[in-house]
Amino acid sequence: MIGRLTALFVVVPLLETYLFLQVGAWMGPLPALVFIITSGVLGAWLIRLQGLSVIKRFRSTLAQGRIPQHEAVEGVLILVAGILLVTPGFLTDATGYLLLIPPLRGWVGQALREVLVKRWKGSVAEPVKKTSRRPASRGGPVIDAEILEK
Repeated sequence: MIGRLTALFVVVPLLETYLFLQVGAWMGPLPALVFIITSGVLGAWLIRLQGLSVIKRFRSTLAQGRIPQHEAVEGVLILVAGILLVTPGFLTDATGYLLLIPPLRGWVGQALREVLVKRWKGSVAEPVKKTSRRPASRGGPVIDAEILEK
């Protein structure tokens, strides 16, 4: 866990800085900066479009009485893509844009579901079966009733 956090908070910014310096040397610092800002704005717009689409499918799936697990995973991946796109940098932008490609996002989502199922398969307790038991009578009569709601 510590290694992953180190990679996230140390290695990624170092790579982003290196890439910015390389691209800045190639095309100039101002065009590189404009490119990163434009990419973030475009990414936010695309995230909004795809996010609204996923929300619509999520609601439709719920209305059909099914569990929207696929849509939920897609929503999380779109959220991750949005975070990556508004984070300044070339590597994070490229990764965010890749997550906006629906077939690739579907593949990543499937891989994520498989990893989560493997990881949590044995750790989730089995559901407890509910049985209808009456409390022990303490000498008085037992009243059996049903509650009717309007």
